[in-house]
Amino acid sequence: MFKGKLDLTPASEFLANLMKPKAPPLIGVDISSSSVKMVEIAAAGKGRYRLDRYTVEPLTKDAVVDGNIMNLEEVGEAVKRGWKKMNTRVRNLALALPSAAVITKKIVMPADLREEDREVQVEAEANQYIPFALEEVNLDFQILGPAPSSPEEVEVLIAASRKEKVEDRVAVAEAAGLKAVVMDIDAFASQTAFELIESQLPDGGLDQTIAMVDVGASMMNINVLRNNQSVYMREQPFGGNQLTQEIQRVFNLSSEEAEAAKKNGGLPGNYEPEVLNPFMDTLALEVTRALQFFFTSTQFNQVHHIILAGGCSTIPGLDEVVSKRTGVNTLVANPFAAMEKSPKIKERQLAQDAPALMVACGLAMRRFDA
Repeated sequence: MFKGKLDLTPASEFLANLMKPKAPPLIGVDISSSSVKMVEIAAAGKGRYRLDRYTVEPLTKDAVVDGNIMNLEEVGEAVKRGWKKMNTRVRNLALALPSAAVITKKIVMPADLREEDREVQVEAEANQYIPFALEEVNLDFQILGPAPSSPEEVEVLIAASRKEKVEDRVAVAEAAGLKAVVMDIDAFASQTAFELIESQLPDGGLDQTIAMVDVGASMMNINVLRNNQSVYMREQPFGGNQLTQEIQRVFNLSSEEAEAAKKNGGLPGNYEPEVLNPFMDTLALEVTRALQFFFTSTQFNQVHHIILAGGCSTIPGLDEVVSKRTGVNTLVANPFAAMEKSPKIKERQLAQDAPALMVACGLAMRRFDA
């Protein structure tokens, strides 16, 4: 079963890393358009985990645009600052590429292929689907399991990304004096973190269709899961920046003032009825549209649960608005709910930050890969 374990590492380490039985202690680092989020998780015995440290370091508006690192120095400084705040000795990082920067394709292969023959066939298949020369990409693959059509074959997921996308993130780690040892894909990292949440669902989410909706600053990402397998993904250009812009317009504030007011409060009494409530209604409508696209493009006609993640998901009452609009049970993501926490962790602040830490949490969990 694929659980977000791709290593899109620099070419020299590429296939060697694929064979590693276990990742070393790691800090999960999620570089988004608004912030750098860093999470460190430790084992707490008998399959349990402990959240040891985390931090969220803000970025200026144009440091990361559409998943592309535009200001490497600023992002590197944010990672370095976050690492110092965490007061950790761990220097190895797991990072993620945005899903839009990665081409993925499922193929079927004979189950008894030797490893070197499988690699050759992966490259041959990749040549057909990737619109770049193979020397320009980092290529990886993951065996998902037996093919549904034949027990003598296996399903294999191929993933490829332009080398410069990987190298930018490796360079950020190096600028902070740290080392990138794992490169994942954000949607798959989030999916790994979801496995910490599914126990909160009836029957552990078994045979249920679950839509993970991550609403960030500029983009809404939808990943629909069925028994831990992704059956549908979609990106929509909508996020918290729309709310910031509306606060700017209505209250005549600068972008920085509007962002601070959104997070810290203190806006006039007409903020909720005139700005916040219409934004929540629009967000719920965007989720409804995403589900309609899902129904029309797949064989599914029902979603049992919606899991809201990302910075916007902590708006009080948003889960109720989405649930009412969609008619689907809606929860706010907290992958740390069942975890032990270090005494240094402030529970109230964590409750506010947790939904935006899904990708960083999933990346940090890579240290426990078998």
